[in-house]
Amino acid sequence: MSAIQEIDLFATFAPTEAQQELLQRLREEPTEENLWQCIIAFQNTVFFTSRGLPFSYSLKRGRRGEFRGEYTKELFIDRRENSKSLAWSSVRMAWRKAMEQQGTVFARPKEIADIRGISYSYSLLWRFGLIQVPEAVAAKLQGGL
Repeated sequence: MSAIQEIDLFATFAPTEAQQELLQRLREEPTEENLWQCIIAFQNTVFFTSRGLPFSYSLKRGRRGEFRGEYTKELFIDRRENSKSLAWSSVRMAWRKAMEQQGTVFARPKEIADIRGISYSYSLLWRFGLIQVPEAVAAKLQGGL
């Protein structure tokens, strides 16, 4: 890996001041709304799965009705050539299961729950400071840095 790539990957782990404020609010008050605000704020940020594979996600804005101008409740995961979608309900379910088991060190994503897209939710929950993982897993969630 070149020095430029290392710097770029490191920069992805430096939250902006606004993101830091949202993370602090989420950790102090772990509510669905605070989690959703972090999801919005961190879209297009590089994350890594527990296997060290990079991914990012984006949200789309609705066109009609109650979602006009608001984000839809679906994360579009961009990991390879093909994008996948991850429903907000899956992220929310993983978050709820993790909150029920606070203080647990989760060595694998499925230790939280066997939910569709859990490997992505696991990365988000760790990055947001809501779950604990072993050191070796944390290194992979940081992109092997």
